[in-house]
Amino acid sequence: MTFKVIAAAALATACMISYPALAGPNDNQPKKKSPAKKQSGKKSKDADHMDAPALNFKVKDIDGEKVNLAKTYHGQVVMIVNVASQCGLTPQYKGLEELYGKYKDEGFVVLGFPANNYGAQEPGTNEEIKEFCTSKFDVTFPMFAKVSVKGEDICPLFKYLTAKDAGHDHGGDVKWNFNKFLIGRDGKVIGRFEPRVDPMSEEVTSAISTALEAPKPESAVEKKPAKEKSEKAPRPKKKGD
Repeated sequence: MTFKVIAAAALATACMISYPALAGPNDNQPKKKSPAKKQSGKKSKDADHMDAPALNFKVKDIDGEKVNLAKTYHGQVVMIVNVASQCGLTPQYKGLEELYGKYKDEGFVVLGFPANNYGAQEPGTNEEIKEFCTSKFDVTFPMFAKVSVKGEDICPLFKYLTAKDAGHDHGGDVKWNFNKFLIGRDGKVIGRFEPRVDPMSEEVTSAISTALEAPKPESAVEKKPAKEKSEKAPRPKKKGD
């Protein structure tokens, strides 16, 4: 029992999101109005990414580093895939890498999330998974720490992707390894491909090509810093000045 609790806790830390604090007992009491503060006009660091719901999550990559998906990938076309190393569909790693190589220069990325939910086909550690997919299939697309994609310990990212009331039309439980969710440049779910769909199939490549034609949303375009005004050199004096 203790081992299961520890394992569940480890999976939970791999995929995190902040939720609003619950109301306290005195929150319904009238509060004194504080003097209005002047708005500075500056947005919070995360404000520009709140309109990218499918990416508004913080997760850990396969090396244990925290990644803000919205800040890192908003404006790109993203494919999120739950992967496994000992599955009959594991050779799809090759197709996913080929897909990534074909479109990455146009703003496309594959994000691999190892999961051990189906047939216990991803039993290894993050280090073992990284070694396997890089040495066996030369994977270069971003890989993330192992998560759960169903059940009570489901990762918040996949909880959103599979929810039927999340505001997109592609919810429903993940059926097996190598389910593929397609996220548009606006950070919203725009497609889903079941595990047996070949990553390099016409169905998938056509959807990606169409998604890449969309312009980046304004909130995802990096603004160039304003150029500092250079001080003008003093005008040389003329005779008679």
